[in-house]
Amino acid sequence: MAMSTSVSMSTCICSRKMVGSEKGLLESCKTLRHVKQVHAQILRSKVEQSNSLLLKLILCCCTLPSSSSSPSALHYALSLFTHIPNPDTRFSNQLFRHFSRGPSPESTLRLYRLLRRNGTLLDRFSFPPLLKAVSKLSALNMGLEVHGLASKLGFHDDPFIETALIAMYAACGRIMDARLVFDKMSHRDVVTWNIMIDGYSQSGHYDHVLRLYEEMKGSGMEPDSIILCTVLSACGHAGNLSYGKAIHEFIKDNGFRVDSHLQTALVNMYANCGAMYLAREVYDKLPSKHLVVSTAMLSGYAKIGLVEDARFIFDQIVDKDLVCWSAMISGYAESDQPQEALRLFNEMQRQRIVPDQITMLSVISACAHVGALVKARWIHSYADKNGFGRALPINNALIDMYAKCGNLARAREVFENMPRKNVISWSSMINAFAIHGDADSAIALFHRMKVQNIEPNGVTFIGLLYACSHAGLVDEGQKFFSSMINEHDISPQREHYGCMVDLYCRAKLLRKALELIETMPFPPNVIIWGSLMSACQNHGEVELGEFAAKRLLELEPDHDGALVVLSNIYAKEKRWDDVGLVRKLMRQKGVSKEKACSRIEVNKEVHVFMMADRYHEQSDEIYKKLDAIVSQLKLVGYTPSTSGILVDLEEEEKKEIVLWHSEKLALCYGLISERKESSCIRIVKNLRICEDCHSFMKLVSTVYQIEIVMRDRTRFHHFKGGICSCRDYW
Repeated sequence: MAMSTSVSMSTCICSRKMVGSEKGLLESCKTLRHVKQVHAQILRSKVEQSNSLLLKLILCCCTLPSSSSSPSALHYALSLFTHIPNPDTRFSNQLFRHFSRGPSPESTLRLYRLLRRNGTLLDRFSFPPLLKAVSKLSALNMGLEVHGLASKLGFHDDPFIETALIAMYAACGRIMDARLVFDKMSHRDVVTWNIMIDGYSQSGHYDHVLRLYEEMKGSGMEPDSIILCTVLSACGHAGNLSYGKAIHEFIKDNGFRVDSHLQTALVNMYANCGAMYLAREVYDKLPSKHLVVSTAMLSGYAKIGLVEDARFIFDQIVDKDLVCWSAMISGYAESDQPQEALRLFNEMQRQRIVPDQITMLSVISACAHVGALVKARWIHSYADKNGFGRALPINNALIDMYAKCGNLARAREVFENMPRKNVISWSSMINAFAIHGDADSAIALFHRMKVQNIEPNGVTFIGLLYACSHAGLVDEGQKFFSSMINEHDISPQREHYGCMVDLYCRAKLLRKALELIETMPFPPNVIIWGSLMSACQNHGEVELGEFAAKRLLELEPDHDGALVVLSNIYAKEKRWDDVGLVRKLMRQKGVSKEKACSRIEVNKEVHVFMMADRYHEQSDEIYKKLDAIVSQLKLVGYTPSTSGILVDLEEEEKKEIVLWHSEKLALCYGLISERKESSCIRIVKNLRICEDCHSFMKLVSTVYQIEIVMRDRTRFHHFKGGICSCRDYW
């Protein structure tokens, strides 16, 4: 407030008599400072401070233009109220309403305690705003007290109080208590039904939403558009497309005006059910595509991996908000296009859009996927500078990011420096050790976690079992698996059985793995059969591998990995006719093997290489370096291993193919690029590293005296001095 305004206000106060004029002065107040000036003038002029005058001051505080953005005016009003002897119940109710609607609902509870302490009576109109404040604060204990008082005063059957109680219990997570109040009501209006239905929806009980909606229709109550939006949302979350379609038909048949909320609800419902063609029908018929419905549409496309369609809609939106940007970034991050997510985040920065925590989590996830350490450090610094550094979900994500970018030390540094940790923090760090093959540290951290009385969950044990699997710790893995049930009362899920199958498979205990598959309480999924199938290929178990591959293909007939492995199993046995049949089937189905690619970050830029890649601008230098390295390695006994090339070619042709693998090209580019001699080379590959590349990397690390950190599909390999951290067990 400018000084001239304050002076003119004071002049006005001083020049007028207060008696009979305070109303006009208070009406001219625009800020809390003005109210305080009026109050001070009243005190100095020794005008009798009647209840009505104090009430006017209090009401002025509650109705200031700035009171909605600052709780200080409400606090001042409450302090004034304490000076009123025996305040009228109607006035205290008026204050209850103002406080409960404002940004400081705790003022409502303070007023309630003050009235109770002074023995001031409450009437039936006191309870709805009081319960509204309790709902905003999720203050269950206070809500129980207020409920008890309402019953004691005989207001238990007041429909307005009952409706407020339903909302309070739902907001406090006590949905069954809300339903008990609901069922006892003698009269329910559309608002009551709406609150109960929304309570089920907010609690994740989507089937109850649909059942209650049917019950409402049976009672003769007509739904409004708000209820229909909630029911459509429940259909989307539950994946109940048929019910969602029925609601859509009901809307059309009953002439509901499809406003922006219903439009968005319909698009979201169809999108969440995976019916994007129906979502598109609704979207295309809209006369104008407002921001919210367009964001819902692009989110739907992004969730099912159609990021190009999502991007088309994104580019059509003129005034994009933060939610829109976040949805598109998340779409790229979750659709295996992390570099596009990072590029879009950079564009968002140029547009001066400030990210929120949801955006940052998507960006951190994208960076983890790319494995770009320099970018990871920048994102960490950005998060700290922009106020996200102490947020628990951000720190948990940073642990995962650093681990997947190959810097286990930084992941541990984030973990140790966290001001607060939850079970996700501990589980993330255990998993970080696991993917880097450091099973001893993973197990030690688990024991430390128990000492600090942090109860592990199912995710914690997935990390532990994964660590044991990749280190060959069969006995330890079996003990952890048993302790889930016996010590921690955690029922193993399919993922835990999958880890145990993988543990046995890697240890060449294939029959034991099959026994576990046949006795587990869940039908085996694609991942479990895939573990057995791949292990059989690696260990030369043709008959069992063929059996596992066929079981997998029964579940997913177009699974490229299963068809490729089945072909490879036949190729190892030189059953070329069977190989031909599988390859023919793949062509008929339009199934192709996933192409291997490797990424390396050099000078803050990520470079991608495919097998036999000639697209890089420095490809001539890369292949020249590769020839030089091969010549050097042959002097220390290197011979290309072609055991992984399962095609009917001449041996020399196979050797050429194995030498052109994408990770070797990425390594060569790293060696010819300017970098600090002491720094290591970090490579990320989308598939499992082959036996020849593994041997190649070990030899390069000792001949060229460098450290190579490589992430493949399942774990990290740290090559240094001719040794790999996996101890050749991968």
